[in-house]
Amino acid sequence: MDSRHSGIAISVKGLKKSYGKNAALRGVDLEIRQGEIFALLGPNGAGKTTFVEILEGFRRRDGGEVSVLGIDPDHQPMALKTQIGIVLQSTGMDRYLNVAETVKMYSNYYPHPRPVDEILALVGLDAKRNERVLRLSGGQQRRLDVAIALAGNPDLLFLDEPTTGFDPSARREVWEVIKNLRALGKTVVLTTHFMDEAQYLADRLAIIANGHIVAEGNPETLAGRDRMLATVHFSLPEGVTPPPQLEVTTKVGTAFEVKTTKVTQDLYELTSWALGASVDLVDLRVDRPTLEDVYLELTAVGAVSGSKEEK
Repeated sequence: MDSRHSGIAISVKGLKKSYGKNAALRGVDLEIRQGEIFALLGPNGAGKTTFVEILEGFRRRDGGEVSVLGIDPDHQPMALKTQIGIVLQSTGMDRYLNVAETVKMYSNYYPHPRPVDEILALVGLDAKRNERVLRLSGGQQRRLDVAIALAGNPDLLFLDEPTTGFDPSARREVWEVIKNLRALGKTVVLTTHFMDEAQYLADRLAIIANGHIVAEGNPETLAGRDRMLATVHFSLPEGVTPPPQLEVTTKVGTAFEVKTTKVTQDLYELTSWALGASVDLVDLRVDRPTLEDVYLELTAVGAVSGSKEEK
């Protein structure tokens, strides 16, 4: 199975892996396109670590087909390792080397490395090239992790929980570095537990639960998220009631909620009425189901269906 010329970086069909009687992957099918940032989400024990380790060539599968950059990881692991970069949650680098020395050391392991100066500029560490690793901030150390992964000039990068334990500022720094990888034409596979991270970074994502892919698609439209009920919230002055054509679902004092799939139409009805009646719509806002809402629902369903299969 060769996907190098099809625009597909990773192709997986019927992937299975078990540990004794415990099935970690139960026939996974998935395609990841070249040049996209793809996020893999799932609860602990869902199978995502096993899935990624099979793609990276560190774990052998029990069944199915896998092509990563046109290479079968089970049969050509060394050929694959020269074309991928991996950013783990923690990296055992020498803390007393400086930044440039660290990247240079890792570059020497590859046949066609990217120039060190170019890498440091890409990850925003050119001003820190002579700084010892131990003096870097958390965000800067994560940038260095990405620099090391880029040392061999890979086409594909795997990022494992890249911002776990970071403060909001450091997380944003790393996000921008990851975003820039797309501009280089790199394919990025990202595992994360942070829904806002997946929402911000991913072109597409998949949710895995109990060894199955339970949803795949764009973060905005995943599992029909864009068509789910939205809630319009607003408050009115004491004694004022909303127009009857609005189907109010909740009223608490002067606060009202309308659950609807016709957001534009209902907002038009509401605001037109308010303008005509010279009524101020206090706290007007629209809430749609978040990616986290969809994730929690899908992983709960996946866990239930998986438990039934076990019986």
